Amino acid sequence: MVSCDGTDFRIAEHGRHFYSHKFKKSALHYEVCICILSGDIVWLNGPFAAWKYPDLTIFCGSLKTELRPNERVEADDGYVGESPAHVKCPKSFTNPPETEFMQQRVRNRQETMNKRFKDWGFLRQLYRHDIPKHGDVFRAIAVVTQLSISNGEKLFECGYRDPPYTEEKQGDSDLSYDTL
Repeated sequence: MVSCDGTDFRIAEHGRHFYSHKFKKSALHYEVCICILSGDIVWLNGPFAAWKYPDLTIFCGSLKTELRPNERVEADDGYVGESPAHVKCPKSFTNPPETEFMQQRVRNRQETMNKRFKDWGFLRQLYRHDIPKHGDVFRAIAVVTQLSISNGEKLFECGYRDPPYTEEKQGDSDLSYDTL
């Protein structure tokens, strides 16, 4: 199971297709997925023009086609159009209320990853160079970020468990999975 989200990085003005609602300026948009259990970066996709390619469009054009049957990703409400078949998100009609806190921690951890990318001045500052080179540098930064995770700078634990589950009384309460 992975969490998935888009993240934007500012660029010099390149027209309305690059407009980012997050920055109110031009930006490049990337799709980033991390493993919920390990916190490792497992998927990168981009760059895309921010306005022309929102999260759901990018997801449907790439990652969705790589999912196995009955496999879903954890994401924010920008992906609700693919819920519940391919995405688990907060506003889905199938989302049980008892999982909301856990799912919010997963999304917070995803945002922590986005912040780690933006800790690099290259991605935090306005980019004024060739757009194709931005993708190369972003991937290099992602590799270095993953290396730091692998060498001890892990993301916080999110305590994720995929329902259905029940509480069992064995001394302290433990959550265990029901069989389908």
